[in-house]
Amino acid sequence: MGPQAGPSKAALSRRKPKKPAKPLHTTRVKRIDDRNQLDELDRLAMGFEPPEDIKAFADLPISNLTKRGLKKCFFVDMTDIQASSIPVSLKGKDVLGAARTGSGKTLAFLIPTLEILYRRKWGPQDGLGSLIISPTRELAVQIFDVLRSVGCYHSFSAGLVIGGKNLKDERERLSRMNILVATPGRLLQHMDQTFGFESDNLQTLVLDEADRILDMGFAKTLSALLSHLPKSRQTLLFSATQTQSVAQLARLSLKDPVHISVQEAGSSTATPASLSQHYSVCMLDRKLDILWSFIKTHLHSKTLVFLSSGKQVRFVFEAFCKMQPGIPLLHLHGKQKQATRLTMYSRFTSSQHAVLFATDIAARGLDFPSVDWVIQADAPEDADTYIHRVGRTARYDSSGNGLLLLLPSEEEGMLAALEKKGVKIENVKIRSSKTQSIQNQLQNLAFQDPEIKYLGQRAFVSYVRSVYLHKDKSVFKFGELPVDKFAESLGLPGTPKIKLLSREQAKKQKNASRTMAALQAQMESEKAGVSSSGDESVEGSSSSESGEESEDDIRESPGSIQAMSPAESSKATKNSVRTKYDRMFERKNQNILSEHYSKLIDYGDAGEEEEDFITLKRADHDLDLPASTEPDVEDLSKRKLKLSRTKRMVARYSQIGHKLVFDDEGNPHEVYEMVNPDEFYKHGTEAVKEAGRTFAEGEKGKLKSADVIDKQEVKEKKEEKKRKRKERSRGMQCERDEVRVTVGSLDDQDDGCVKPEFDLPSEDEHEVEVELPPPKRTKSSSMSRVGRAVQPRDIEDEEELALRLLRKK
Repeated sequence: MGPQAGPSKAALSRRKPKKPAKPLHTTRVKRIDDRNQLDELDRLAMGFEPPEDIKAFADLPISNLTKRGLKKCFFVDMTDIQASSIPVSLKGKDVLGAARTGSGKTLAFLIPTLEILYRRKWGPQDGLGSLIISPTRELAVQIFDVLRSVGCYHSFSAGLVIGGKNLKDERERLSRMNILVATPGRLLQHMDQTFGFESDNLQTLVLDEADRILDMGFAKTLSALLSHLPKSRQTLLFSATQTQSVAQLARLSLKDPVHISVQEAGSSTATPASLSQHYSVCMLDRKLDILWSFIKTHLHSKTLVFLSSGKQVRFVFEAFCKMQPGIPLLHLHGKQKQATRLTMYSRFTSSQHAVLFATDIAARGLDFPSVDWVIQADAPEDADTYIHRVGRTARYDSSGNGLLLLLPSEEEGMLAALEKKGVKIENVKIRSSKTQSIQNQLQNLAFQDPEIKYLGQRAFVSYVRSVYLHKDKSVFKFGELPVDKFAESLGLPGTPKIKLLSREQAKKQKNASRTMAALQAQMESEKAGVSSSGDESVEGSSSSESGEESEDDIRESPGSIQAMSPAESSKATKNSVRTKYDRMFERKNQNILSEHYSKLIDYGDAGEEEEDFITLKRADHDLDLPASTEPDVEDLSKRKLKLSRTKRMVARYSQIGHKLVFDDEGNPHEVYEMVNPDEFYKHGTEAVKEAGRTFAEGEKGKLKSADVIDKQEVKEKKEEKKRKRKERSRGMQCERDEVRVTVGSLDDQDDGCVKPEFDLPSEDEHEVEVELPPPKRTKSSSMSRVGRAVQPRDIEDEEELALRLLRKK
């Protein structure tokens, strides 16, 4: 074998020079230095006592990696809650922090989270080290973004677990996460279902906006989550308001916590001093007019509008978008998909001038930069919700404005609740001359677009329900709502009928039948002259216990409907058949109302007993049937009554239609009229059979003659079609021949050919361009024959023909 060729010079030049290996003692020395630095940092943090005038993050005993991240995000000075809570959290103690909204609570728990894991040398193999629980998805996304920004120089892996995303993708990455930001529902789902997800080594647990977590109904979920977590953890609980439920949660989850409550210097209020707070009293039917006029006069502002329900948010957003106020409009509520919610959140965050219609889902913790106005179109459920709503503006050192719209019935109770919380709010009057009425525009939109009308109806229902279900009846007074005017202001053509029954009233009506039965039995016994009191008591008890007979007696007596339950009274009074309109209005997912909406609304009194919360009173759609076919309503059930009005039942019970034949005198007869059987059989059976054979032969002859006539008609039709087809083909051939002769007669010279005997076309007809398929050229002759004349095909043929004629001469 020959010598092997070595690598080329180009290959040698492309090779990178190997870095010299570090000596073992250098690596060992670096590890020792890192360990010493971490020990020193831990010692400083555990013994750090912050001075009173501490302001900068650089003065805290934190790592250089965290300081670089804070400097990159332009976080230099600390807020009061940060300066008070971070030194305590760095020592590993449990913290129960309370500070006004917008005071920087997010960094107050993110910095200790990063530092504790860093000092304990947390790595990918150690698993989950820190867990941050947030009430809403938007707040969880915001916390995760701040965590990535501040901790960008650390080597921890962080994950976001919220509802609305793919569960399988989250499962694959969950086991590799060191820091997890999650919402309670999805986190508990992973703890119960995801294999390999363990939290035995958890170091810190953060509960952000803890009162909101409990208010949203996550109390049981949170208790289940805490049961999965180790008790040796550090817990940081932060909230803008300290409620009784938060205190109870702190007792269950925190161990010897340090209470930190921060207020502004020289201020005892829960809102910042840079916030201008106002309220105005207006009628319910004027709210949308005021809101529209405000938006039109603040087109260069960033406004956040709070409404009580998602259905109201959607209706106001859709209606205002069609009216085009001249500023970008956005909406945010809990029924949106996760991608849509994140898109709305990011668009409003990055916008300079926009209006966001939102529910209380955007009231907690979200940091929208540079919000100028917070409009609370619907009153908040309590003073704490007001504080959280208005806290979306005037955050940190910026200023802001807040406006609260109250009904006359809500003014006294809401102001008293705000005064208890130390919230100072001023009254302002809105000029009616500056307010534009949009009621006509909404009515036009509802008339033109059925979906807007349907959204308006749902908004009406949701608002009335929210007022009825609020606990604070000193603020929310359902009986004083002008529902008719409110429905008109939404553009609805009529007010849906409303009937609400409280639990106490429902119980009273449920037990009223027995009471009425006992009284009636007692009155009957007195009339009968029963003297024994024991017999009376026995008779009264039996009537009340039996129930059935007493209820029947009550139904027959006048005024007995009042003693019946709502369901029984509705069944007793409703005798009409369910129609397609009834079934249409029972659908849960319909988005367009029927075109007969105006016919289905009851504009009269709304005092009848109904069980439903809101019902649409429908007109009767009775079917007009003959009196003979009407079944007895009392004997048939509701289902039989419905079936009796169908076409099948009408055809079954009604008389079958029959055909009559009139004779020459005009008397009606049946087609096959039966004669008297006695007269028919008087000549014997053979005569009857002979008559039958004669009748059959006669009918057979009729069929034969009819068959001959039908065949003759079919034959004539075929011949007529054939004749017409030949005429059409002959006419087309004549048209072709006429055109060809016309073209050939353009030559003025006499070629000796015999011309066909018909008139030539005029000069005007020569100018008409006629496109015909070119005639076929044969090998034997270069001339085309039209009728008896031979016409030349082209100039060469004409010259040849002229030469032949000259030679003959």
